[in-house]
Parts: sequence; C-alpha cells; structure tokens
Amino acid sequence: QLEEAKKRDHRKLGKELELFVMFPEEAGPGLVFYLPKGVALRRILEELSIREHLKHGYVQVMTPHILKLDLWATSGHLANYQENMFLIRGGDEEFAVKPMNCPAHILIYKSKRRSYRELPLRLYELGTVYRYERSGTMHGLLRVRGMTQDDAHIFCPVNRLQEEIQNVIQLTVSLLQRFGFQYTFTLKGKPEKSIGSEEIWEKALNALDMALNRLNLPYEFYPSDGAFYGPKIDFLLRDALGREWQGS
Repeated sequence: QLEEAKKRDHRKLGKELELFVMFPEEAGPGLVFYLPKGVALRRILEELSIREHLKHGYVQVMTPHILKLDLWATSGHLANYQENMFLIRGGDEEFAVKPMNCPAHILIYKSKRRSYRELPLRLYELGTVYRYERSGTMHGLLRVRGMTQDDAHIFCPVNRLQEEIQNVIQLTVSLLQRFGFQYTFTLKGKPEKSIGSEEIWEKALNALDMALNRLNLPYEFYPSDGAFYGPKIDFLLRDALGREWQGS
C-alpha cells in the first residue's frame, strides 16, 4: 500500500508533470504557484464545476478578496475564528483577507429588496480564500493557506430547506463520483464556541439529519464538531493510504 501511495503522491506528480510549485521559501508556506499545465488542468475542473452548478439552478457571482473588519465582527468570525484569519491595515481602515465567502454572499443578497418569488436563490462562486493554518498541519495541496473553493450559499424559505439540502448532497456526490473518490459522511453538531439560539441549532441539525436519512446515507455523528455558525455535513475523502481528509 505504501509503494502504491508513493506512485500516486500528488506532491511528486505535481513536480514531475510541471503542474505546480509548492511553497517557494520566498513566498511562504501553504501557498501554491500553478504552472501553465496546472492552470490548464484547473480550468477544465473549474469549467466542469461551473457547468454543473448552472445546470442545477445556481447563478455565478464574484466577490473581493478582502472585506472590512467590521463585517467579520458582525458575522461572528472575529470572535470565533480570528486565529485562522489574516488581518491587514490600509490607511486608517482595517480589513481581513476572507477565509470564507459567506459574508460576501449575504451582502449580495442584502443588496436589494427580495421577493419570495426569487427563492431559492443559489449564489455560486469560485472563491479564493486564505486561512492561517499552523505550520505542522499543512500537507501538500490537501491542507494549504490559500485555496479556491467552488462555494455556494442558498437562500430559501424554511419549507424548501429539506429539498435544498438533499439537492446539495446529490450534486456533491455526483461530482465526487466522477473522480472515483471514496468518502464517508459525518454530521457535526454545536461546538463550545458558537453563535445563535439553541432552537435554531436544533432545527438546523434536524434538517441535515433528515436529509441524510431520506437519501439512505449512513453517517457518524459528532455532537460538538460543527462550525461556530451552524451544524454541518462533512464528506471525508479517503486517500491511497486510507487517511481521511475533510472535503465538501
């Protein structure tokens, strides 16, 4: 198994195939430089992602890489996620490089009055984000400080919640299966550091639980490993050595 894993090590293949350069010392750890062949490969994957999302009723948006620090305070990231953020100053203003796209998509939703007829509104972005990962936790392209997510946020009425979650799971499964990934599901509940009422957490967790059950997907439950802003379903992807990595 170790020998087979060595043949498939993406760090080795990336260098041999001239796809990317990882972490030049002058640039800093966890930052990837894509070479022409790597960019061509990425474009094929991005075009597949865009095509599939548009087919499933998503609309594509683009948002800035930095946002004012006040916004991250409002969203709860500053109080609950600051140790993973890069903060910068520009003149008299403070900004954060975005670790997630959520607040930016919410600003797009809030940019005008909305009718219920517009819902569900599925905003989709190939959004580049940056997170301060500790030096010892990074590993090739599997855990980095800068990455581009095919990321979406869906605004929908409560009575469509179940259907939307199931659609997201099915879309994700269909994309992962194209590449032969092996994966398992986990459902994660309220962590110690969190925002929002118990009632909302319970409703959200029940909705995720019901979606997995309706699709007959087995999962492991971790009561306190969710994100600070809500419970989540994680797809754990298995590599050639049988190690699990958090994916979608």
